Amino acid sequence: MPIEKIETAAAPAAIGPYSQGVRAGDYVYFSGQIPLEPKSGTVVTGGIEAQAGQVMKNMEAVLKGAGLSFAQVVKTTIYLTDLNDFAVVNDIYGSFFAGVYPARATVQVAALPKGVSVEIEWVAYCG
Repeated sequence: MPIEKIETAAAPAAIGPYSQGVRAGDYVYFSGQIPLEPKSGTVVTGGIEAQAGQVMKNMEAVLKGAGLSFAQVVKTTIYLTDLNDFAVVNDIYGSFFAGVYPARATVQVAALPKGVSVEIEWVAYCG
């Protein structure tokens, strides 16, 4: 089975030795997105609302780069540094999906790259 790298300039470049996404068969596995502005690579300002919104915009850009949409996302994992932000992130996250929501886990972590408050990784079905 060939493995294809997914990469788009419309989302932040990887900040380490990983791909934005990898297509393997009928699935695309996407690396976690954090709230970086794609062009500057800097963390957005404005608190958890701004951060969650930017993560979702970055997700959308990488999905489009793979020729996919939120409708094809089957699993997500949300990482938060503070579970008290769950309701805010949940509302913003939910506004990007319609129909069948993907399966999901949400966990609190001690820290995330660049000191951000939220990161989301996901899997999409493209078969």
